[in-house]
Amino acid sequence: MSKNTIFLPILKLDSSAINEKVIVCGDPARAEKIAVRLDSAEEISFNREYRFFNGTKDTVNISVVSHGVGATGAAVCFEELIKGGAREIIRVGTAGSLSKKIIDGDIVIASAAVREDGLTDQLIAPAYPAVASKKLIDRLEWAAKETDVRTNTGIILTIGAFYPELEGLPNNYYSKANVLAVEMEASALFVIASLHGIEAGALFAIDGLAVDFDADTYNPHRDKVDKAIDDEIEIAIKAVVGK
Repeated sequence: MSKNTIFLPILKLDSSAINEKVIVCGDPARAEKIAVRLDSAEEISFNREYRFFNGTKDTVNISVVSHGVGATGAAVCFEELIKGGAREIIRVGTAGSLSKKIIDGDIVIASAAVREDGLTDQLIAPAYPAVASKKLIDRLEWAAKETDVRTNTGIILTIGAFYPELEGLPNNYYSKANVLAVEMEASALFVIASLHGIEAGALFAIDGLAVDFDADTYNPHRDKVDKAIDDEIEIAIKAVVGK
């Protein structure tokens, strides 16, 4: 069935380019890294931090787009993807561990996110939960088993600040509440997806311990993190294609 097309000004493309199944990530270079694993991948647009590719895998049409760092810019991407017809969105990202049982190179699948993102309170009351799609959680866990990669599933924390100033980050507080990891965009994805009635999921390669976080020593550019990113990309693609 054809759909009416609209121009999406921030992604800078026509809505007809957007497939129902989408993989998103923060880094434009990672979007390309995901896209090259698809068949016949083609770059469609690149505006600001939003780099957009289309491709297929096992005859399934998949879009891949980067959304940059932070919930505010990412939310613009998520909103336009949904306006364009996206029905499933999986975020592939990195996160800091809030549990000493989860170490560099591990992968976390988010079941829900704590809303400390600085954005979603302007979209809906704070009592509204940021939850992932049960269907996509199940598919991500299935894909991880098929890929023979061990994962952890649970609540994560989404924050709006990376470098703390006079106010400290809430990482240690939520670590005590058994929140598994911290990143900067997932709660926005989950809230926006729920508001529009679409499916959303997310998984993360762990790139360091974020309890007692020292931003000046943060270095995600290490071999074990790169390996985890490769693994989560494979898991995400397999989950998008489905059983």
